[in-house]
Amino acid sequence: MRKDARLNREKLLEAARALFAERGLDVPLSEVARRAGVSIGTLYNRFPDRTALSLAVYAEHTEAVVRSAERALEMPDAWAGFTYFLERLCLLQAADKGFNEYCASGLAELIPGEELRRGYTLMGELVAAAQRAGALRADFVTEDLAFVTWSVARTIEATAGVAPEAWRRHLALMCDGLRRSAATPLPAPPLRPEQAASIVHCAADRGEAPGAVG
Repeated sequence: MRKDARLNREKLLEAARALFAERGLDVPLSEVARRAGVSIGTLYNRFPDRTALSLAVYAEHTEAVVRSAERALEMPDAWAGFTYFLERLCLLQAADKGFNEYCASGLAELIPGEELRRGYTLMGELVAAAQRAGALRADFVTEDLAFVTWSVARTIEATAGVAPEAWRRHLALMCDGLRRSAATPLPAPPLRPEQAASIVHCAADRGEAPGAVG
């Protein structure tokens, strides 16, 4: 990529990052181009659609989620590592309106395959470690993490303007409910991986996806 093309790409990413964080993913792309000081044609030359732009903007966030999972796995207390990971993910969501919508839109399912597999593998290891330690209920599966991220994403969205820390209470309540000591038999089986993916993709097609893991 030529130097001027790289510069335009960075300007667009910087502009989109700021606008998405403040106002969410629905910001007009023409406004992103204006903020970056380039034409809308230049934007589309670099990013063919909003999805491509969003994936590029939040690539660093995806890496941060993976790093948080790696750090969590290094903790000697497996339950502390599990809850640390969830808190770090939710902190990223709470600090950036666009990333919160990204997590609740199914776009995270579209990140490059290797990165997605890495993140999913690490989350599975966190779940297994917390279960081996006897802290996390035995019937919890990695796909159940989707319910946590979907739920907290909506709490952040609903309370941001009134009680921006309310998600912390919500997350703490959920984590207490996930403890092995609090477990009671569940009335339905967990989602299989292909079911979870199907739900996300179908809802995304309707523009109302509840979320995605990682």
